[in-house]
Amino acid sequence: MSGKPQFDDNAVISSAMEIFWRHGYAASSIDQLTTAMGLSRSSMYKRFRDKDGLFQEVLSTYAERVLKRMNAVQASTKRQQLEALFHEFLPREGKTARPPGCMLVRSCTEMADLPPASQAVAREGVLGQRAILSKILRDAVASGELAPSSDVAGLSWHFLGVLQAMMNLPQAGATTGELRRVVELAMLAWPSAPAAAAPQRSGKRRSSSARPGEVRMPRRAGRNEDRS
Repeated sequence: MSGKPQFDDNAVISSAMEIFWRHGYAASSIDQLTTAMGLSRSSMYKRFRDKDGLFQEVLSTYAERVLKRMNAVQASTKRQQLEALFHEFLPREGKTARPPGCMLVRSCTEMADLPPASQAVAREGVLGQRAILSKILRDAVASGELAPSSDVAGLSWHFLGVLQAMMNLPQAGATTGELRRVVELAMLAWPSAPAAAAPQRSGKRRSSSARPGEVRMPRRAGRNEDRS
C-alpha cells in the first residue's frame, strides 16, 4: 500500500480542472486547488510535483475530452460533418455547472503566465483541434466535395476560430439562436463544389455565314464608316 495514492485520481483531476477552468492558471491558488481536490499540500506535491505539474495533467485531460468529442461527430458528407461539429458545441439550454468558455482558449490568453511545459500542452491541444478540422477538409478534397486547389490551411484556421467563438461568445451574451446564425455565415466560407469539366471541342469554330471552301474577303469600309 505504501507509495500508492489513497484517492481517486480522476476525481482529483476533475476537481482541479474546475478551478483552473474557472479562474485560470495564474489566479488559481494552491489553497483553492487542495481544498477542491480534498488533498493536503504534501499529497498534492507528492502526486503532481507542483502547481505546473498539476496544470499540465489537468489541461491534457481537458484537451483529450474535447478532441474525443470532436472526433465523435459524423455525418454523410464532410460539409455536414463540419456543421454538425459546430452545433455540438452550441450552449445547452438551461444552466450548467461547467465553467463557461473553453479552457484551452483561456490558457492561450494567459500564455505569458504559463511555464514553458504548460505552454506546450496548451498549444498541443489547440493544434489538435485544428488537425481534426484539417482532416475533414482534406477528406472533402479526396472525396471530390472540395477542389484540389482549396486552401485547406487557411480554412482550417478560419473554422478553428469559429469553433472557439461557439464556445466563448456566450460569455459575452450571444444566444444559442445567434450562434446558429454565426454557423450559417461561417459555412459560407466552404468553397463551392468543383464543376464538371466541359468537353473539349476539336478544330476551330467555323463562321456561320461562310460555306465550306469559301474564302471571305474583308468588307471595305463605307465612306461614312469609322476607319479608326
